[in-house]
Amino acid sequence: MGSHDHHGHHHHDHAGHGHDHSHDHSHGGHVHAPANFGKAFAIGITLNTALVVAEAVYGYLANSTALLADAGHNLSDVLGLVVAWCASIAARRAPSGRFTYGFRASTILAALANAVFLLVATGAIGWEAILRLREPEPVAGVTVMVVAGIGILINGFTALLFASGRRDDINIEGAYLHMAADAAVSLGVVVSAALIIWTGWLWLDPVTSLVICATILWSTTSLLRGSLDMSMAAAPKGTDLAAIKAFLLARPGVSGIHDLHVWPISTTETALTCHLVMPAGAVDAFLMETAQLLKTSYRIGHTTLQVETHPDNGCALAPDDVV
Repeated sequence: MGSHDHHGHHHHDHAGHGHDHSHDHSHGGHVHAPANFGKAFAIGITLNTALVVAEAVYGYLANSTALLADAGHNLSDVLGLVVAWCASIAARRAPSGRFTYGFRASTILAALANAVFLLVATGAIGWEAILRLREPEPVAGVTVMVVAGIGILINGFTALLFASGRRDDINIEGAYLHMAADAAVSLGVVVSAALIIWTGWLWLDPVTSLVICATILWSTTSLLRGSLDMSMAAAPKGTDLAAIKAFLLARPGVSGIHDLHVWPISTTETALTCHLVMPAGAVDAFLMETAQLLKTSYRIGHTTLQVETHPDNGCALAPDDVV
């Protein structure tokens, strides 16, 4: 029966594959999430690049490390946006050759690269600020206020462009968080420049710069952690493994399960494989329905189930400690 069932399944494989393809497209709705952000990315990158240039030039002319730190922060954003945009485009490339999942995992690498770059940028700016603390220098306060003020507007506007997609994709969330943090950072620079004009305390500039660095570090740790987890094929955040186990065990005809794996294919898509012990065997409809339920209830768009008809068939992957 087992082998026959397997054969029957094999036979159906072609139609199954067709199904999978359309199913992939419907899931494509999810992958496509970043696609409608093409315009948002383009606008965000253009505005922020202009801002980085302005802040770097005026930060240098006005002699303000705080403004330079803000420029660094914004530059990290531009790179983050470029990386996230490239990743979302790469994620939509069709699978080919050895890349059987296409380039979807590039979104995970993008998030990781982004986090690492932010840490490097922060280190460089922080170092400069610490040197400045030892011998503060005069700062052109008004220039700093005007440029940072423009920064608040640009960052606030760009954050709004990404606000809608942040629930679904860690890269869009990364873009959104950066922008929102940037608006706050630029506000901090405006306040510090105003205080310097008012009090003449030059050390406020490097101190603001260090506070900005701390902000970047704080926001980067979650991005770093999230992307590292995904790189390690950890089940995506919010995946309730216990609930999935219970759901599979509760399916009609299932007497036991083993070798359950849930992992991210990209920052928006999740795959699952599992062996189901089903003494009476299973029909294709059962497999399709289970996959559909996993998709609607647990946002798992790529399910592969292996049916075993005999509990003691000696499946090498049955023990819990075997991966």
